[in-house]
Amino acid sequence: MNFVDTIDERVPIRRALISVFDKRGLDLLVPGLLRANPSMSILSTGGSFVAIAAILGACAQPGAAGNLRQVSDYTGQPEMQGGLVKTLDFKIYLALLSETYNPAHAADLGRTGAQPIDLVVVNLYPFKETVSHAGVTPEQARANIDIGGPCMLRAAAKNFLRVAAVVDPADYPAILAEMQAGGGSLSLATRFRLAQKAFAATAEYDRAIAGYLSGLELAEVAACYPGPRPGSAS
Repeated sequence: MNFVDTIDERVPIRRALISVFDKRGLDLLVPGLLRANPSMSILSTGGSFVAIAAILGACAQPGAAGNLRQVSDYTGQPEMQGGLVKTLDFKIYLALLSETYNPAHAADLGRTGAQPIDLVVVNLYPFKETVSHAGVTPEQARANIDIGGPCMLRAAAKNFLRVAAVVDPADYPAILAEMQAGGGSLSLATRFRLAQKAFAATAEYDRAIAGYLSGLELAEVAACYPGPRPGSAS
């Protein structure tokens, strides 16, 4: 188990990973990040990548589109069909959990070609909203259980010593203002506050899933899948 005794008050935000279901505010966030740090590298996935590419394509800053990269290009692994696996990769979590002054972590980054990620912007599939609708099926609910998003938020929030975990679009303006005033960096106080909010969000998300599943009967679940094949799973 690692115990850290040296951290930085302010951390420059050089690399961001953005993967959001709720894309409100991206048109504010993405150009603002590049104004604070024009050389910033942005990793993204799926629909978020498409939305960011469109924003950067319309950005007045020359060459802005070159700041964006697919997560699959970074990891070397294509997305699983249906987007089921996009960010669950060693190079992503190495980039999130590596500690600034740990030489073993630096060696792992060099060995794998990974680069530290300083900012994670993630919000989750709308599970609670989905199950609140009349007539929603267990299969529709199951499909809206986010896996990669909570994992990234938890990893980034655990490493608030170096990484900012952003779960709420309402925080974008304050983050951008601080980065603009601080030469593209974020303070320990901000990183810690964002970590608190991220863990609260993932805890609430898990409670919603557990509460929904505990209210289901197995017969209700089985009815979603006509023609089950007992013993066919491997």
